[in-house]
Amino acid sequence: MLLDQADRAAAALARLGVRAGDQVAVHLPLVPESVIATLACGRLDAIRITLPVSLTVPELASRTRELGARVLITADAAFWEGAIRPVKAVLDHALARGRATGGDPARTVLVVNRCARPVSWTPGRDRWWHEALDES
Repeated sequence: MLLDQADRAAAALARLGVRAGDQVAVHLPLVPESVIATLACGRLDAIRITLPVSLTVPELASRTRELGARVLITADAAFWEGAIRPVKAVLDHALARGRATGGDPARTVLVVNRCARPVSWTPGRDRWWHEALDES
């Protein structure tokens, strides 16, 4: 099942224009999709860059600005110490801050649905992970 998901994720990344040598930024908590993204990048010879979910907005803005990744993979939220913590909201703030300082915005943000709650959305940039994988 994991390998099937990795094949589908690799196909989705390829449809988004990821090629050998491209960087894919992964901003996920410890979830299966993190492993799937790693395997998918390996299948495409893309470079998986980890953006820890513990990074602050300024740190995340700096890293995303430096990377210029074609695709960012994140989660809507995560469970930590019994509480739901935002993940995508932090990334959204970092991307907005990066744009304000002249950074190249991510072309696509794939969002893993972890929590049943509203999530901010940027049309044309944000896509659900599961929908992108279902297209293959």
